Amino acid sequence: MTDAAAPTYDVIIIGGGPGGYNAAIRAGQLGLKVACVEMRQTLGGTCLNVGCMPSKALLHASELYEAANTEFAGIGIEVKPKLNLDQMHKAKDDSVTALTKGIEFLFKKNKVDWLKGRGRIAGKGKVEVEAADGSRAVHQTRNIIIATGSEPMPLPGVAFEDGKVIDSTGALFLPKVPKHLVVVGAGVIGLELGSVWRRLGAEVTVVEFLDKVGAGMDGEIATAFQRGLTKQGMTFRMGTKVTGAKSGKDGVELTLEPAAGGAAETLKADVVLVAIGRRPYTADLGLETVGIETDKRGFIANDHFKTGQDGVWVVGDVTHGPMLAHKAEEDAVAAVELIAGKAGHVDYDLVPSVIYTTPEVAWVGKTEEQLKAAGVAYKKGKFPFTANSRAKINHETEGLAKVLADEKTDKVLGVHIFGPQAGELIGEACIAMAFGASSEDIARTCHAHPTRSEAVRQAAMGVEGWTMQA
Repeated sequence: MTDAAAPTYDVIIIGGGPGGYNAAIRAGQLGLKVACVEMRQTLGGTCLNVGCMPSKALLHASELYEAANTEFAGIGIEVKPKLNLDQMHKAKDDSVTALTKGIEFLFKKNKVDWLKGRGRIAGKGKVEVEAADGSRAVHQTRNIIIATGSEPMPLPGVAFEDGKVIDSTGALFLPKVPKHLVVVGAGVIGLELGSVWRRLGAEVTVVEFLDKVGAGMDGEIATAFQRGLTKQGMTFRMGTKVTGAKSGKDGVELTLEPAAGGAAETLKADVVLVAIGRRPYTADLGLETVGIETDKRGFIANDHFKTGQDGVWVVGDVTHGPMLAHKAEEDAVAAVELIAGKAGHVDYDLVPSVIYTTPEVAWVGKTEEQLKAAGVAYKKGKFPFTANSRAKINHETEGLAKVLADEKTDKVLGVHIFGPQAGELIGEACIAMAFGASSEDIARTCHAHPTRSEAVRQAAMGVEGWTMQA
């Protein structure tokens, strides 16, 4: 091991996911000498390689497959689709490769050094990188940004087993459609990947410890969402916990119990997807060399991205806040701008959440339950997509948009959408809320007709009771 020839950097980032690569690119744009350590063979982290992007590729492909099977004939298109799962996986993988190559290009364009290997802190201002061949080098830097992300959370009593008991990564690469897929966890990952395999022909059962889907989602939206997924063919076992799993040649036998206590029962599946959340990835990171400790859940605390140790910063899933790629991106830019002497800030009340099922669910700001718990007086307006002209003409009428506003000031406090392209529509609400808009501001802003975005406007109009349904 040697550090004699190692260059001095202004910033070294450990992790090449959305937090890491955005920090690296922004640092390069600001003229800082920067390196990013990534142990994968490709950049992009979980999101680009085995998370956000490949899952969206399968979601899109499976949506088209189901539409061809169930919807095309009704609008005059007669086809007999045949599933080619190998080609579907290839298309997914090709898209991922193009995206990761794009990050490599941006690194070169912005003069970011990619230090290939596993990174760990080796003391104040030092990062050790172990390459794939076992060689090691220590690099000197003025600032270290920890952006190591997260990993799937294991379920006690249920061991992962290749092809039978899988995590989200395994669910992206199943070689054939399972007859019965059991998804443990009714959160974003479980519902998205469960919906993929249901469309492709699997029977899907979702087992959830809580009494509603989509933790953190507005209650009314969650009820409508679960009802919609049930109509599509998913089966839900709510208020139920999984206590064990036994694999055999015929699949997996799960042991279930009521969350509130009660008699055990068994549930058989060909494949079990464990999707109960993610945990920070801090394995062998060398935190002890600079006096950093994680909390009991594994998160590294921060104060405006500072860890409390001089020159060590943290962004993304490995620190507190929503475990979302776009939140990590915002953290990354803000942290680097602070390092560069600029103003960096993230408003976590304005980080949107999206579930990319069909229809999608998206929300930003407070839920009704949160406002009630805080004693905030509010008004609400709702608008169903059944009354939205574009949704109706496109046969996409399931769902609703809801706007919550302060009863006195009319300031928008939350927007919740269950419906077609909700993930695209929520951006309007984010911008409006960032500028402190009232519901009337949205209601009196002209929206193009016919568009799905009119549903958000009509919901805003509904806050004051002047919704105009089609």
